[in-house]
Amino acid sequence: MPVLPEPLASGNLLQHNLRVRERLEYAAVWLLLTMIGAMPRPLARFAGARAAAFLLRLRPGLRRAAMENLRLAFPEWSKKQRRAAIRGMVRQLGWMGAEFAHFPSYTKKNIERIVLLDGFENFASAQGRGKGVLFLTGHMSAWELAPFAQALFGYPLHFLVRAIDNPRVDALVTRYRCLSGNSPIEKNQSARAVLKVLAAGGTVGILADHNTLLSEGVFVDFFGIPACTTAGLARFALHTDAAVVPGFLHWDAALRKYRLCFEPAVELVRTGNDATDICENTQRFTRVVENCIRRNPDQWLWLHRRWKTRPPGAPPLYKD
Repeated sequence: MPVLPEPLASGNLLQHNLRVRERLEYAAVWLLLTMIGAMPRPLARFAGARAAAFLLRLRPGLRRAAMENLRLAFPEWSKKQRRAAIRGMVRQLGWMGAEFAHFPSYTKKNIERIVLLDGFENFASAQGRGKGVLFLTGHMSAWELAPFAQALFGYPLHFLVRAIDNPRVDALVTRYRCLSGNSPIEKNQSARAVLKVLAAGGTVGILADHNTLLSEGVFVDFFGIPACTTAGLARFALHTDAAVVPGFLHWDAALRKYRLCFEPAVELVRTGNDATDICENTQRFTRVVENCIRRNPDQWLWLHRRWKTRPPGAPPLYKD
């Protein structure tokens, strides 16, 4: 029996191990979604919140990042206030996991029991212009629920997404996200697809509140600190004249429901200088995001190192 050359045998082994790992990860995610989705919603949300709190204890680095972010954003806060905000954020993450697992059970008939539309006239007015809508949003509360609910209310959209490394898990998550009629656009191949959707008068959702590579963003003020922010949203808006409508989901404790709140379209700055216009409009969009976070600071994703990319020559803000 012939013996395979060592490099080939090693390569085959690596590929085999990768496939096995992908299958195991897929099985774990599928089982988790199935089990949580079979629970009554209140129990699923309770279990999700407990699981999120447990997982965060296993990742002390993420907790440190959250505390550091809150210190940067709210230097006047006490440690007690920051810890309370983190507890609220973790609860929201756990609830989002439960809501995501229940997506197959949400329909046009029951979505109003879970999500209320607020300020929808702002979205409708922008859509009526016929030039497409750029849905400016962020990682607030159960953010995966926002576009899902919007589609069930009768207004499906396309959303930018970065593929999950495991293709099996990516396909599973995408299937859940699209059950209500939405469609994904791969973030790394988005320009042509986004322009096509907007030209047809469609809606594209863009999460615009995370750190961006220096080559992909511009520095704007975010909580008083320069933050590298995606310039893509401003470029699309300026090129197509599509309306940029802020829309954020937050949990209303009094009503025990989520609110999907649409704000008036952001008025664009047009000076004729591309670099200036991109920077000024990105600042306007970022200010909208910041104002939303300030209203519900315990519902934003503080785990993310928002100020990781620094201006050239500036020292890092995170210790690790």
